[in-house]
Parts: sequence; C-alpha cells; structure tokens
Amino acid sequence: MIISINPATETELARFSAYTAEQVNTALSQAASAQKAWAERSMEERAGLLIRVAAALRKNRGQYAALITAEMGKPIAEAEAEIEKSAWTCEFYARSAPKYLADMAVESNASESSVVFDPLGVVLAIMPWNYPFWQFIRFAAPALAAGNGAILKHANNVPQCALALEDLFTEAHAPAGLVRTLLIEASEVAAILADDRIAAVTLTGSTAVGKLVAAQAGSVMKKQVLELGGSDPFIVLADADIEQAAKTAVKARFSNTGQSCISAKRFIVEAPVADHFSAAFAEGVRQLKTGNPADRATTVGPQARANLRDDLHRQVERTVAAGATLVAGGKHVEGPGYFYEPTILDHVRPDMAAAIEETFGPAAAIIRVADADEAVRVANGTEFGLGAALWTADLGRAKQLARRLDAGAVFINGLVASDARLPFGGVKQSGYGRELGEFGIREFTNIKTVWIGPEK
Repeated sequence: MIISINPATETELARFSAYTAEQVNTALSQAASAQKAWAERSMEERAGLLIRVAAALRKNRGQYAALITAEMGKPIAEAEAEIEKSAWTCEFYARSAPKYLADMAVESNASESSVVFDPLGVVLAIMPWNYPFWQFIRFAAPALAAGNGAILKHANNVPQCALALEDLFTEAHAPAGLVRTLLIEASEVAAILADDRIAAVTLTGSTAVGKLVAAQAGSVMKKQVLELGGSDPFIVLADADIEQAAKTAVKARFSNTGQSCISAKRFIVEAPVADHFSAAFAEGVRQLKTGNPADRATTVGPQARANLRDDLHRQVERTVAAGATLVAGGKHVEGPGYFYEPTILDHVRPDMAAAIEETFGPAAAIIRVADADEAVRVANGTEFGLGAALWTADLGRAKQLARRLDAGAVFINGLVASDARLPFGGVKQSGYGRELGEFGIREFTNIKTVWIGPEK
C-alpha cells in the first residue's frame, strides 16, 4: 500500500494499491509503442507538446502547488515557483532542442560525415520527493524533445504528484502511453530495469540508492544518469561582501526546508571574517518563520518524513557532542508535524558528523579556516562533489580556485541553482552524467556517426 501523508499535520491524505504485474506490463507496452511513433515525429511536433505542457502547468499552477505543499510540505510560494520553473524549462527546450539536436557536420576525408542524435527509447525515471514536479520535468522535457518516452517511478510519499504528472501530459495531448507513472515499491525496480522495453534509467536520490540502481542497470547494460547526494561547500573568503554572502547563505541553506541536494551544507569561512559572517547568518536565520507551509508567511516548512527529522536531530546532537557550538535551533518543534527548528552549528571541524555526512534538513555547519588554500582542502575533503559556492571580491583568483574545487558546478558570488541552460550534475559520490543544457539533452541519445565514402 502506498500512502500519502501530510507532513505538516501527520494526517493521511490518500492511499493507493501498488500496481499489479499486469498493470506494469500494460504501461511498459504502451510506452514502448508510443515511443516508436514519437521518434518519427518532427522536431516541431515534439516542441509543440512541450509548449502545451508549459501552458497546462501554468493553468493548473494553484492546484499543483497546493498538492506539492500538502504531500511534502514545501512552503506554498516555493511550490508555485517550482511549477513556473517547470513551465519555463519546457518552453526553453521547445526553443532550444532543434539547435542542440541538429546534425553536426564533421571535417574528414569523406565526401560527407556527420554526427546525429537518435533517441534511445523509453527511459525509466526514478525521482525523489523534494521537487516532485521539477525533478521529473527537467528530465522529461529534454528527453521527450529528443524523441524518447518516459516511465516515472516516483518517491512513494508523493503518489498524488506522480499521478498528476501523468495527467498533465494527457491534458497536453501527449500521445497515449508516451509518459506513464508506475505506483510500485522499490523492490520492483530491478525487474523493470531488466525489461527489454526500457532503454535507460535516470535517478535523482541518495548515493546508496544510486549505487544499487547503477549495479542493476549495469548488469543489463542500460545507460544511466545519476544525480546523487551532496555536501555542498559555501566558501566565504576574507575579502567577500559578508552581508550579501550571509543573506544568500540563509536562502542557500534553508530553501525547501534545507531538503535539496544542492543546498549549501558546509559554510567554510576564513577566520578573520568568521565572527562577522556567523552573526549576520544567525540574524537572517532568526527572521525565518517555521510553520504551516500553506501560509504564505511561512519560510520553513516541515521535513517530508518523520525519519528525516529524527536523523537530522541525531546528526546535530552528535556534532554538538563532538565540540561544535549550537548557535540557534537544535530541537524538534512541539506539536503535530515533522518540524525542526532552523539550526546553526559553529566551530564545526571537518571530522564532525555535520561536515562528513550529507545534511538533509534545516541545519547549517560553519567551519572556520585559516586561508583560501585550507578552504579548498576542506571543501574537497568529502566524498561528494555536486555544487559549490565561492564568495570573494577577487574574480581572477576566484576563477583559479573554481578549477580546484571538486564539483559539477561552482557559483561565484551567487546562489547555486539548477538552470535549464546549464549542465547539471556531480562528480565523486554525487553521481555521473549531466542533466539540462546542451550536454544534458544528449545524454539519452545515441550519438551516432554517419560516414559516407568519397565519390569515385
């Protein structure tokens, strides 16, 4: 049984029976058949679908945002922004896919040589709950533009969002079966991956789950794109604009209640400005409002599940026990719901729990360092490598330091964020492959060489 629970009230919203083997088989057959026909459609027709999806997202924005807020606790203003970002991304690929997927001429001794981008087939998308619409749309928009089909296996705490996404594409007049949702347990994924009707898999989730899915997909030689965990550094050097850095740090850590792979997790600050940054950061955190995520004044909602809140609390307790200073928060919020106080830990060492492990919730760790070189060493001293932020007034040095950081993206004097125009993904235990941008749209294509010999 798949159950939807409101994390702000702990009340049950809905429950669904997991799909039967017959229902799964039907969905795979429909998707495979629809994709074969879809691959023959013109780029103009594929772009037309994305334009209709964008329109449907905006038309139903209030309904979809309320559903996100109810199922995983995202503050309503952020949920509305997620829907708008999803719509804009669809429009972006409708405009950009023809350029990104155009045949590429290659200079050679042949009379004609080129590289073409053919679709792979039906892609299984294993998606997380933290951005229930955006995570799927950022995969689906480029994948569909490239001629693929999509099977969605969503996180089981957001089943209504999962079904709404299938309905979204139906409303936009997608070919029947091209985008299907499966309400199934995680234990059934391996068999679906092994099915010949599935060509590839994309997963956004934890590193542990990524390793499991990678092994399953690799055993049957299926292409994978994995966007996994992160412990993103937010480096503040002594010459940075401290007030602006601290203001951005609050958003970087506490948006979506800190439940994002690319949230800043470790705030690595040069010692001469550490007190200033810590005080400014704490002042910004004190202005956050924790409460009902449907209330527009709320900036921090509940965590999505009780176990996530409890895991975070244990991590905070272990870090404090190891010698960190608790500046703010550090407790459950009394009453119903999976709420946790916005928390700041200062004087964290790189060997403490909050610095080693991924922090997935409203808690921040401040690590003080002597200089920029130590900042880079500390930033790289983790198994993860998703995003990184670097704050400094010296842009020349910033560009040099950016090349030294183990990360899939480095944002200088700004907030790390995903953007349809830019490739997104990580290194090390944060995964491999890229989503978004010119590189991301080609991940689920057969990059095929076409060589024609010279005329005799």
